[in-house]
Amino acid sequence: MRAVVQRVDGASVVVAGETVGEITGEGLCVLVGVTHDDTPEKAAQLARKLWSVRVLDGEKSCSDVNAPLLVISQFTLYGDARKGRRPTWNAAAPGPVAEPLVDEVVAQLRHLGAHVETGRFGADMRVSLTNHGPFTVLIEV
Repeated sequence: MRAVVQRVDGASVVVAGETVGEITGEGLCVLVGVTHDDTPEKAAQLARKLWSVRVLDGEKSCSDVNAPLLVISQFTLYGDARKGRRPTWNAAAPGPVAEPLVDEVVAQLRHLGAHVETGRFGADMRVSLTNHGPFTVLIEV
């Protein structure tokens, strides 16, 4: 699993004109990609890392300050554009494999005590955020 994590001062995701997920104040906007060999154990590992990684102001984690997370599925994180002009998506897991694993990341975060908002799997989403820093990090498990 792969996640692009941005420290934010608020973020939201809109589908068909409706806000389906939104966090305010300091938190993390997390784009999650799933590949073919990912497992529920990797989803749990990613959740633990997201909850405890010290990337917020003052080297704090979400668990330290009870900061919210906006988690959005992003199959394009496994795109490969090294050859030609069109990326390939061969490394991205198909929806029936990826969706339950993204859901598991969210469930595990909530089990840890996190406030989590989400996008809508497979939807055409509009993501807005204010990146604080700017600060962006790639996490792979």
